[in-house]
Amino acid sequence: MERRPIATRDAKLSRKIASWLADRGVSPNGISMVGMVFGVLAGVAFMLTEAFPEKAAWYWITGAILVQLRLLGNMFDGMVAVLQERASALGELYNEIPDRVSDAVTLIGFGFAIGSNPWLGLIAALFAVFTAYVRAMGKVAGAHQEFCGPMAKPQRMFLVTLAALFIGFGGNNLLGENELLGPFSIAVWTIWLIIAGCVITVVRRLMKIGFALRD
Repeated sequence: MERRPIATRDAKLSRKIASWLADRGVSPNGISMVGMVFGVLAGVAFMLTEAFPEKAAWYWITGAILVQLRLLGNMFDGMVAVLQERASALGELYNEIPDRVSDAVTLIGFGFAIGSNPWLGLIAALFAVFTAYVRAMGKVAGAHQEFCGPMAKPQRMFLVTLAALFIGFGGNNLLGENELLGPFSIAVWTIWLIIAGCVITVVRRLMKIGFALRD
């Protein structure tokens, strides 16, 4: 089974937690679904910063924590599946679909956050899903799964987490404003970085997949 390279997967604590879950018969597909719930709730938390600006800091921080919990779910579902020897085609479906839902809702919610831009959030979500689509289609075409960046899922979520924590703990979100383009903020620049990084990632993945298929 092809797996995304994750450094923390080899950490002693990660292996202990995965073994504990596997020994208790926890379903890898269930872990995937829980991870998706965390991703969706992260997007909702970011949206609530606009609806309740007086509590925005708490929602920013909560969203950042939920994003990381979602990533932990993404890591442990695969680890538990391997330990239980339950890797399957159905498991691949549970691994991919919840991830795409989480990506989309988190980034759309980030776009609707206070000081951010809804259209940019929607565009970022589209590019995030397309980046994963290119990877999946490479496998369907007969190449290996290409996880290269610079804006694969871990990098996207790292930027979102970093920006949310910076803003939540007292950083100045609004950097300036333009009559035509609207606000320039930490949130807006974060989304622009994600979009630009996804474009580069798509091009790199297509090139690598193309070379692999020609070989």
